[in-house]
Amino acid sequence: MHVFVTGASGRIAAAVIPELLAAGHTVTGLARSDQAATAVRARGADVVRGDLTDLDALTTAAREADGVIHLAFQNQEMREGDLAGAVTADLRAIEAMAAALEGSGKPFVGTAATLGLILAGFTGRLTEDDALPGGPRIDAENRVIALAGHGVRSSVVRLPPTVHSPGQYGFASALIAIARATGVAGYLGDGANRWPSAGTQDVGRLYRVALESAPAGSRLHAVAEEGIALRDLAAMIGRRLGVPAGPVAPENAERHFGFLSAFIGLDNHTSNRITRDLLGWTPTGPGLGTDLTGSPR
Repeated sequence: MHVFVTGASGRIAAAVIPELLAAGHTVTGLARSDQAATAVRARGADVVRGDLTDLDALTTAAREADGVIHLAFQNQEMREGDLAGAVTADLRAIEAMAAALEGSGKPFVGTAATLGLILAGFTGRLTEDDALPGGPRIDAENRVIALAGHGVRSSVVRLPPTVHSPGQYGFASALIAIARATGVAGYLGDGANRWPSAGTQDVGRLYRVALESAPAGSRLHAVAEEGIALRDLAAMIGRRLGVPAGPVAPENAERHFGFLSAFIGLDNHTSNRITRDLLGWTPTGPGLGTDLTGSPR
């Protein structure tokens, strides 16, 4: 299968592209800069130049591929405070690729975030069967799932906030930087709220399996550890940096945590049972604590 991958120079693609190539697929990756193009080629993929705003390029690349894995998101814009703009760009990109895929029977694997549902008001233990009618990134997730009714074998992989490998920890990388800058590994309240996690290699394997065999309309959870308490995550970071772990007052959250202040207090306990049963996917990599404490400062 020839696969078009957006976000092909990113850290998730660093696991996805080798998974695809090892399984005998070929890959074309989207790259928006010379540096990104060099990284994509180094991973063994061909390059399409452009970004999520190049809708014609996205449509053409999706039409020419046998399947699409959509990893890209404007994360820098989100960190700089333009979450709405990043969400809009993502939805427009999906619409452009959907226009090329409808009625084809080809697979389209989209990406969502487990924390996105919590931010939109979901409470309780999140399962793959849980969905919301709309919200930031949720509209994009729902659009991908709706493609199942239009001749596309669509699925969505929901990523946890801490996809990790040695030296890369998702949102936990930002928490490390904050702790280093402030001298405190912080959390809100009693820190009992939980975030799920998964190793990058396990996540990459799930995308490949989803592309190959996920039933149309599947929501999947790339989750190995279902919920790590934020106070425990802070303690890991504190041990790593040699700084104390402790609570941050709610009135100081935005100043202390920056863009993470919207997420730091959310409880995101997340199940992976349906994904494991549906696709036979079993995470085998090390836990977040092993990657955090086993890496140099």
